[in-house]
Formats: sequence, structure tokens, C-alpha cells
Amino acid sequence: MTVDKLKNVCLSFLMRYSRLKYIGRGATRVALWFTPPFKGRYYLAQLNRRGYISPSATLHHSDLRIGENVFIGDNVTIYQSLKGGSVEIGDRVHLVGDITIETGQGGSLKIGNDTSIQPRCQFSAYLEEIKIGCRVQIAPNCGFYPYDHGCESGKPVREQPLQSKGSIIIENDALLSYGVIVLSGVRIGKGAVIGAGSVVTKPIPGEAIAAGVPARVIKMRSK
Repeated sequence: MTVDKLKNVCLSFLMRYSRLKYIGRGATRVALWFTPPFKGRYYLAQLNRRGYISPSATLHHSDLRIGENVFIGDNVTIYQSLKGGSVEIGDRVHLVGDITIETGQGGSLKIGNDTSIQPRCQFSAYLEEIKIGCRVQIAPNCGFYPYDHGCESGKPVREQPLQSKGSIIIENDALLSYGVIVLSGVRIGKGAVIGAGSVVTKPIPGEAIAAGVPARVIKMRSK
């Protein structure tokens, strides 16, 4: 048996126990000795249907459903606030690192199969659902907020109730570039591309390329 094959056998054995309550973190830490950092650890998620969860990830959620071969990277936080709804993560999803997912006040989050989310993204699912389709690509520093703060005069903003125009829905095969912010009541259509730094306040049709603050369709991908 070659050194590489022996290494793969050892890693597969360790990842088999990676999600067990008492020995899982220890097994995962040992596996990390033999793998490169950051995206080089995607490979670990493929070794077992249990996937890979970084020892530094924080999962504090009573209704968290994780699919097969999911990668959850360093410093990912999944948190359930008061009356928070479910978080459902599909098969082969990549949450690369430093991502915060929070549900509260009836809000929920669903991420479809084969979607990739890059570092420092924020999903604050309050009041309504955030639904991310399959094979969606989300670049770093994107934010998703299906609610707004009340801002009437005579009362501090922090004391005013949250309000919403509806759920956020990102359809299959969409691409969100660096630093995109998506607000309540927005649907981004299948295969749409959102330019870097855009703030999406209104629905974007499928196959559209949109950019700006607020985001507007600048052309269509189709001929």
C-alpha cells in the first residue's frame, strides 16, 4: 500500500467518527494534522456522508438539519435566537468559514444542494424565511436580511418592532458577487448574476445581470 493510500484509509477512519458526541472533535483534530488548511479540507467532507465540521465551529441550534458530505469551516456559527425556526443545509454544501447563521422570531433558513458560501457572510433569518437554491455561488461578505427595523420618530430604533416585506428567495444557479446585500421581499431568479457591492431591494428576473445601489438589471445573459 502506498503512502497516499494509507493516508486516505486513516483519514476515512477518523472522519467516520467526526460527528460522534464524545470522540468526534478529537478524531477531527487528528485528521487535520494530515490535511492542508482552508479549502484544502474540502476533501475531508467527501470521505464520509457525515461530512466535515470544524472543531472551531459553533452549532447552537435545536432544529438544525445537515445533509450528506457537508463542509462547515472554521468559525462558522449557527445560532437559534428566541422562537427561531429551522436551519436546513442540503447535501455537499460548503460553508467555507467565518459565516454567521441566525434564526429568530419565526424566521428560518434553507440551503439547497451543492451551494457554496464564502467567508464572512451573514444570514439573519428573522420573521421570514431565507431560501437559497441549489448550486448557488455566494462570494465573501454578503448579507441577507428579510426584515427591517422600524424607524418612527419619538422612539429609539432598538425599541421598535421588526417588520418585513417578505421572504428572501435565491433560485438555483444564481451568482452573488463580493459584498452583495439582499433585503426583505426579494427573489433573485434562476441563473441571475448580481454585481459586487450591490444592494438588492427588488426582485431580479432569471438570467439577468444586475448591479448598483439599489440593484438594477443592466443586461440579460441570454442572447
